[in-house]
Amino acid sequence: MQLIYELWNFQCNGNSAYIAIEINDDVGNVKGLHLSGKQSTNMKQENKIAIVTGANRGIGFEIARQLSENGFSVIVAARDKKKGNGAAEKIGGHFIQLDVSNEKSISDFADEVKKNFGKVDVLVNNAGMLEKMDSDILTAKSSLMNSTFATNAIGPVLLAQAIFPLMEKGGRIINISSGGGSMTDGVGGWSPIYCVSKSLLNSFTRHLAYFLKGKEISVNAVDPGWVRTDMGGKSAPRDVGEGADTAVWLATTEKTPTGKFFRDRKEIPF
Repeated sequence: MQLIYELWNFQCNGNSAYIAIEINDDVGNVKGLHLSGKQSTNMKQENKIAIVTGANRGIGFEIARQLSENGFSVIVAARDKKKGNGAAEKIGGHFIQLDVSNEKSISDFADEVKKNFGKVDVLVNNAGMLEKMDSDILTAKSSLMNSTFATNAIGPVLLAQAIFPLMEKGGRIINISSGGGSMTDGVGGWSPIYCVSKSLLNSFTRHLAYFLKGKEISVNAVDPGWVRTDMGGKSAPRDVGEGADTAVWLATTEKTPTGKFFRDRKEIPF
């Protein structure tokens, strides 16, 4: 369902006033009305579209929720229709089904985004997988490697390829990585295939940043830390708000670098 935002700026007693109306394009109903004495940071985001993959739960859902609170129209991308629709309803977003490990699904998703929204300002590649059997690289099966790499690294690149033509100057791609993917920190011995997939995602981040720099589209990676989610487990020290913070900051801050790796809003070495 496409949403259109109409914005008027006028003078009232010598001050600038802003009215923004959100309209359902299919039936013409007014969905929201915003009036402000001055244009706020959130108002600047009113016309912005953000995609968050894997946004039906955990860090992805929290990123989507916070972006929605910041005024973005958020596209919740997830494999599960029921969970994806439920998440979108909770944050006032829009669900479009997506399996990042499937090229046809990526192509169909991009077509649907173009048809209903016309542009994208922010892409957050958050969807990921970590299998319980991922414990020892000496016994890891090729099937585990292929599925993990497809979801955690190759899928985000293919999605970026499909979405960047819809981005204008200032567009942002944010890849949710992991400290386990660092090539400078010591190897911890946990989930080695997952960690290698995040190392690959970090490398893809740098190369995407290089090739998109001329289009003024930034590409950065984020380590959210060890977060209490279905994937991170109950013992993790961070909540989803802390895990989502740096990605939301990169999506909303006025200027961003490109080709960098961040944790807690600070650049860290790859």
